[in-house]
Amino acid sequence: MNRAVVEIDALWSVFRGGGVDSVVHQDLSLRIDRGELLSIVGGSGSGKTVLLRQILGLETPAHGRVTVLGEAAASMGREGAASRVGMLFQHGALFSAFSVLDNIAFALRELKTLPPSLVRDVAMVKLRMVGLDASAAHKMPADLSGGMVKRAALARALVMDPPLLLLDEPTAGLDPGSADAFCALLQSLHQELGLTVVMVTHDLDTLLALSTRIAVVADKHIVAQGSAAQVMAHPHPFIQDYFLGERGRRARALLQTRPQTS
Repeated sequence: MNRAVVEIDALWSVFRGGGVDSVVHQDLSLRIDRGELLSIVGGSGSGKTVLLRQILGLETPAHGRVTVLGEAAASMGREGAASRVGMLFQHGALFSAFSVLDNIAFALRELKTLPPSLVRDVAMVKLRMVGLDASAAHKMPADLSGGMVKRAALARALVMDPPLLLLDEPTAGLDPGSADAFCALLQSLHQELGLTVVMVTHDLDTLLALSTRIAVVADKHIVAQGSAAQVMAHPHPFIQDYFLGERGRRARALLQTRPQTS
C-alpha cells in the first residue's frame, strides 16, 4: 500500500512577467507520507508558500508533477480539493462579513448536500474541537483575539474532515502564550485525527514543537530533509545561519532536552 499522501516529482515553478521567466523551483522532489507533520523552511522568496499552492492545485507546475492521494493536484477541482485538503492561511483569512459559525460552515453550505440543521451541527462540533465555546459562534471576526481567529480558521479548514492539512505560518502574529497553546492544539489534533500535515513556518519554537520531519528549500530545490538534528548537521549556509546562528541558540537547547526521531 502506498503511504504517500503528497508526491512532488521534478517540480519546476516558473513565473512569467515582463518577458522574463523567474524560476522559483527547479527539479524539486518531495514525498510526504501518511501521518507525518512535515515542516517546510527556507529563506524569503524560496517558494515555500508556492509549494502549498501547488499542493492545493491553485497553481500548475511548469514541469513535473504534484499528486495528492494519487491524483494530480491541478485536476482535483474545487470540491475534490476541499474534501481532501484543509488550508489554514497565515492570517486566518476569515470572511469579515460572516460570523464565526458561518465561516466554519461555508464549505459545507457551498456543497448544498446537507440540510442546514446538520451543517450547523457539524460546524458547532468543529468549533468545540478547536477549543472555542458556543458563545464564539455568533461573534464576528473583528471581535476575536488573534488566537481565536486562528482557531476559527482551523475549524473551517477541518470542517470537511480532510486527510491532509496545510498550515501557512500558523503561529504568526500570536504572543508566546497563545502560540504555545495553538501548537498544543495542533499537536493534539494531528495525533487524534490521524492527519497528515504540511506546515510552512519561520518560527523555530513552532518548528521544533510540532515537526516529525523538516524539509529545507534553498537553491530552488530541497537541500536537506530529516529530523531537526539531521537537518542541523547539514553544511548548507542557509541551514547553518538559520538553525545554528544567533537565532538558533534556543533551538539547540531544546534539542538537548528531548529525544529525536529519525
